[in-house]
Amino acid sequence: MALKKSDLYSALWEACDELRGGMDASQYKDYVLVLLFVKYVSDKHAGKKGALLKVPEGARYADLIALKGNKEIGDKINKVVGKLADANDLRGVIDVADFNDSDKLGTGEAKVTRLSKLIAVFDRPELDFKGNDAQGDDLLGDAYEYLMRHFATESGKSKGQFYTPAEVSRVMAKVIGIDSATSASQTIDDPTCGSGSLLLKAYAEAKNATGKSLTLYGQEMDNATSALAKMNMILHDCPTAEIQKGNVLADPQFKNKDGSLKQFDFCVANPPFSFKAWSNGFSPAHDVFGRFALGVPPAKNGDMAFLLHILTTLKSTGKAAVNLPHGVLFRGNAEADIRKQLIQRGYIKGIIGLPANLFYGTGIPACIVVLDKEGADSRKGIFMLDAAKGFVKDGNKNRLREQDIHKIVDTFNRQLDVPGYSRMVPMKEIEANDFNLNLPRYIDSSEPEDIQDIDGHLNGGIPDRDIEGLEQYWKVLPSVRGELFESAGRPGYSQLKVPAAEIKQTIFGHPEFAAFQKSIGKIFESWAEAVRPRLEGIKKGDKPKQLIHEISEALLEKFAKAKLLDAYDVYQHLMTYWAETMQDDAYMLAEDGLVATPARIIEADKNGKTKDKGWDCSLIPKPLVIARYFPHEQAAIDAKQSEQEALAASLAELEEEHCGDEGLLVDAMNDKDKVTKASVKARLAAIKKDPDAGEERAVLERYLEQAEQESDLGKQVKEATAKLDSDLAKKYGKLSLAEIKELLIDDKWLGRLREAIHGELDRASQTLTGRVRDLTERYASPLPLLSRGVEELTNRVEAHLKKMGASWK
Repeated sequence: MALKKSDLYSALWEACDELRGGMDASQYKDYVLVLLFVKYVSDKHAGKKGALLKVPEGARYADLIALKGNKEIGDKINKVVGKLADANDLRGVIDVADFNDSDKLGTGEAKVTRLSKLIAVFDRPELDFKGNDAQGDDLLGDAYEYLMRHFATESGKSKGQFYTPAEVSRVMAKVIGIDSATSASQTIDDPTCGSGSLLLKAYAEAKNATGKSLTLYGQEMDNATSALAKMNMILHDCPTAEIQKGNVLADPQFKNKDGSLKQFDFCVANPPFSFKAWSNGFSPAHDVFGRFALGVPPAKNGDMAFLLHILTTLKSTGKAAVNLPHGVLFRGNAEADIRKQLIQRGYIKGIIGLPANLFYGTGIPACIVVLDKEGADSRKGIFMLDAAKGFVKDGNKNRLREQDIHKIVDTFNRQLDVPGYSRMVPMKEIEANDFNLNLPRYIDSSEPEDIQDIDGHLNGGIPDRDIEGLEQYWKVLPSVRGELFESAGRPGYSQLKVPAAEIKQTIFGHPEFAAFQKSIGKIFESWAEAVRPRLEGIKKGDKPKQLIHEISEALLEKFAKAKLLDAYDVYQHLMTYWAETMQDDAYMLAEDGLVATPARIIEADKNGKTKDKGWDCSLIPKPLVIARYFPHEQAAIDAKQSEQEALAASLAELEEEHCGDEGLLVDAMNDKDKVTKASVKARLAAIKKDPDAGEERAVLERYLEQAEQESDLGKQVKEATAKLDSDLAKKYGKLSLAEIKELLIDDKWLGRLREAIHGELDRASQTLTGRVRDLTERYASPLPLLSRGVEELTNRVEAHLKKMGASWK
């Protein structure tokens, strides 16, 4: 059975729920991740010859399962984990969490129950990692990443710094040219590696682009976090990565035989921002490694110290991306002197400004400083990019979207000049600004001011310059401008030619807009035709990540020249749909092949009681099959449901009208103050011979008739739905491979994406409609018109007052 990412993620977070209450997120991650590690290595390596990890008897997940309900479960879990640690030299890595800690896990039966439930979370068929080879080990790595992100979110400001957001890590990895690595002997270092996520993103980028498994080095000051990094390396199939403990400034671990610092081809780092105790344990002024030859950073701020350490550890062709607070770009004194020399020597290739509130340890905005020793002597400028506005809100943090990542990387790597976003800044300009690198000095990313035209307000008319400001639309819809506007009777001003209520209709109904829609549709269908063989050809063993990379890049390329649409917005729709639905489908296909297999839907409540909710097929949901093969049957059911709902509404109206004080249905209520068919029948029997109850009898009979009809329709809907469900089940068993492809690719995947493209078209046209309407309303009432209106109202008020014998003067 294919292991869906969504299933794995929900199971992992369920494990976290079992521990909440006794400890905070920064602590319970250690327990959950250890069990994930044991389960993974047991499934992947136990009993296999030549396996990278040894999983001896008594150190497998099965041994943990056997402990459920055991009174000594905590101590015995520690022994199982310890045995696995001893077999693989992982003491101090996977055994840092004490499963017998009563302060955190409770005592007695409470501890036994909690740990038993925690073990059971991973003991389920859908979390069997033995049979998911086709998906690659990235599945577990992504799961680990998922947990790291959620733990960081819940750990709070002081404890979330072990994790660099994956989106930022990807940008940093992509802008240092690691995708052009040429040899497996090349190296990547992260001197403040935390849980290792940033280092692994750089590794993955190189491997995906070149197939080269570069050598990894990392150092982390916090013992528990360095243990997380080592586990992370193993879960990402990088067990040979060298992860060391210690303060990299006071005691760097990677050195050559002569005692000098080891140098690397690439470096990525997210050092602790403005670290005050950076010089503890050594004398910066007498640094034996010569890292501060360009100057000693301020005693209470270590940002430049980390940057200089990284610069020293780069080879002569080395490249690095370092995430730092914006202060390094403009702070004075010692930092200004260091910054000046870095610039003059050409070490800084570029600066990327990021949105605020991306990181878990701080809400301040950061920037990526890109260092490149290769070609430093001939560097004539620094490429600057301000991406501060490209993000989406995600809970209480901001997050880079896929489109933001792609745009940053494309723009930086191609050195594109984009107004208000990026430009190559010459060294002379930087020197003229006293080597201050504050981005707003060089890139004006502010929104252009929407200038109010005084003459337009005084004398009426829409300024032509505002209309010309919509030039991108008039290039595509040249005749629409003439349909909307005409001269206002004086130079430089126009007026709306159609009623304001018809602006949208004029735009949407114009042949040029129809042609524009058709052109966008052609672009989409061209892409769909190009990627169809790839989508139809998904088979067992394929790599879903490679699939989405190929089809998304093709989409971006197709829409690169589309008018009025942002290609990155279109790209984002595909990537969002991939994350929500399509990737689970792709992983199922990569594991099971193209098979539409229905499954029962079993839901469990908090007490563990299960309920069968019927069946469905996650790959090809029922509505898709109904729409294609049973539309008339579904339409008939929908019609009956609508009729039933109308009757139910009519009954509710009757009750509302006649159940109040002295209402005609009051005496038909049962002992629960409800009107039912039985209570109505009883009341009709009671007043059968009452000659004065004619009006009440009529209402009761009307209610009963409608209630019988509503009930009968309910039975018909239920029977028709059951028959349709039965017919659907039979149809699933008869679906041919060609039919499955049509349903999945055309109806599900491409159908959803076509809707997204239509949404982009609507957004573009609504933007034009909204702007035209705003301009019309802004200048609709010039000052003379307003003055006349005030004069007319004043005269009317004075007339009324005069009639009343009063005056306001």
